[in-house]
Amino acid sequence: MKVFSLFNDKTKKGVEGRKQSIHVIKSKFSKSDKVIWMHAASLGEYEQGLPVLEKLKKEFPTHKILITFFSPSGYENVIKKKHIADCICYLPFDKRSTVKDFISQFETELFFTVKYDYWYNLLAELKEQGAKTYVISALFYENQSFFTSYGKWFVKQLRNNIDWFFHQTEMSFALAKSVGLERSSIAGDTRFDRVKQLRERDNHVKYISEFIDGDKTIVFGSSWGSEEKIADIILKANPYVKIIIAPHDLKRVQNLREIFPDTLLYSEITNQSSFSHHRLLIIDSIGLLSKLYSYADVAVVGGGFHDAGLHNILEAATFGAPVIFGDHYKKNPEADDLISANGGKSFHEENVAADFALFLLNGDNEEVLAEMSANAKKFVDEKPNSTEIILKKILS
Repeated sequence: MKVFSLFNDKTKKGVEGRKQSIHVIKSKFSKSDKVIWMHAASLGEYEQGLPVLEKLKKEFPTHKILITFFSPSGYENVIKKKHIADCICYLPFDKRSTVKDFISQFETELFFTVKYDYWYNLLAELKEQGAKTYVISALFYENQSFFTSYGKWFVKQLRNNIDWFFHQTEMSFALAKSVGLERSSIAGDTRFDRVKQLRERDNHVKYISEFIDGDKTIVFGSSWGSEEKIADIILKANPYVKIIIAPHDLKRVQNLREIFPDTLLYSEITNQSSFSHHRLLIIDSIGLLSKLYSYADVAVVGGGFHDAGLHNILEAATFGAPVIFGDHYKKNPEADDLISANGGKSFHEENVAADFALFLLNGDNEEVLAEMSANAKKFVDEKPNSTEIILKKILS
């Protein structure tokens, strides 16, 4: 990472941020502080673990809260928002002496990592200190190193240093059991709890209703080039649809302005703005996407047309938006489940995905759109309250 940081700004932020972590910890905690610690690889895992962290804070109101990240994208998004943590910082590199120094600055009473971000020196030091350690929304899959001929050492570290695995799926549970990780149970995916909470807040976004003005609307969330190609096809084929694009990386905004010259930037809207000649709105602000899905008749979620991986489809589904995405989603079992529930659809090619979106947005197909919308919302509604299942076990 240190070498790569010479050529990559994102990696450089992570390396520089880790240099500050021990100083940040020393300024926020004393060695007698009892701490509940959540580690998340990036923003998606943070959102996944947050319902559990919020409940634990209510159960232990005098404990301090630490959140660590591996990825700069997770850290930078959360540090700018309102949060419940007493301290947010990067997880230090997993060198035993560095980890030991970091952990010795406070007393970890309970630690959990989200999904599958395992750091073996960290876990060993936490157990030596006497912390309770958990994995929330654990997800094992067949081609992980644990299930190879050289995976025994890694499995041993997990068996020795994790108190309990809360699995998302039956498949994950069965795979863990197959290598002797017996201390585990199926609790489901906490992201469903999180996205159900989204409906209860105020989801109003200024100017969006005026821009839509009663027209059918398609929201492109966390878009990359492939999703933007779909937007271009739709824009040219249907003159009555409104399009909102929230790119995965704000550095893409300038490219989008070149692709779509007759467009509107959200940051440029004022009370005097005229929306009458604009059909496409680009969101160049962070933190609005999950609210924007509440305005969507159809959602296209990015990442699934290449190996970067599919972004969060549940934030759209919870508002009853049928979700369209690419077929690269091997680490997202909820994608297959949403397709099975007929609340979403996956495609290998962008032009075929665009044709299906146009079909749904055609006024002659209202019944199909309504059925898929109801199915998407029902899919989220029927999932168990994973947070309550997890809390019951932790507190028992």
